Amino acid sequence: MTHIMVVDDDSIMRKFLCSILEKAGYQVSEAQNGKIAMKLFRNFPADLMILDLVMPEKEGIETIIELRRDFPDAKIIAITAGLKGETELLLNASKDLGASRAFKKPLDAKTILEAVKELVG
Repeated sequence: MTHIMVVDDDSIMRKFLCSILEKAGYQVSEAQNGKIAMKLFRNFPADLMILDLVMPEKEGIETIIELRRDFPDAKIIAITAGLKGETELLLNASKDLGASRAFKKPLDAKTILEAVKELVG
């Protein structure tokens, strides 16, 4: 079964993503920030990580850099509501650093599920 890790400090967004992914038949794990996510990923690698870019402790950009360094084949979807005026900058930076896809919040289920299916089947 395909394993997807959802990383977001916003519990409502995390639960929304976990719910739609589980209903679509994916195995899902979750983390509140990049620090926790990397610890979990090292013990139980995911086929895909959906990663918020603005979080406490370890932000998404730092997490992408670490993932790419230690797991070069990891698939990543970056998401963010960003900070005023910085959303596009963050999304572009995430793609430059190795995210496969990048989306601005709010997200809709169809868009996320299509991206997931494209990346992991």
